[in-house]
Amino acid sequence: MSLAQAMPSITRDGSSRWLLLGSLALNLFFVGVAVAMAIRAPAPSYWDPDVFVRVERLAATLPAADADILRGQINANHAAIEQAQTQYHSARQGIHDALRQEPFNVDAMRTAMAQTRASRMAYDQTIQNVFADIAAKITPAGRQVLANWPPGRKPANAKQ
Repeated sequence: MSLAQAMPSITRDGSSRWLLLGSLALNLFFVGVAVAMAIRAPAPSYWDPDVFVRVERLAATLPAADADILRGQINANHAAIEQAQTQYHSARQGIHDALRQEPFNVDAMRTAMAQTRASRMAYDQTIQNVFADIAAKITPAGRQVLANWPPGRKPANAKQ
């Protein structure tokens, strides 16, 4: 006995064709979604709260000799950079702590914000001084990589 003989109503009105087409369309939709998700990789994030992680990402894009200079200068100043970074992150935590206080104390919040600004300035000065020394020692090609960091940034003089 064939399927057509067992279920004559399905084959007569053509609903099996619609069921087949609907199933095919649904399968194609899911395959399309899967392919799109596999192809579309998320954009890389170059920002990390830890400066040493960011430096490694930067070093990976530099010419090898320049990357060695970068790592050497960072290692030579590791203690100062780490101290400045730790103080900055601790000061930022002070803002969070002030926000959590009950009852809220606006003066404590302002003090925490002032400490954060001061520690951020010290952190920036530490990092910037190290990078000024690095820039003086690396090749012009390496300086261009620094200037165009993160990858994909258009140079200031590039045509739009």
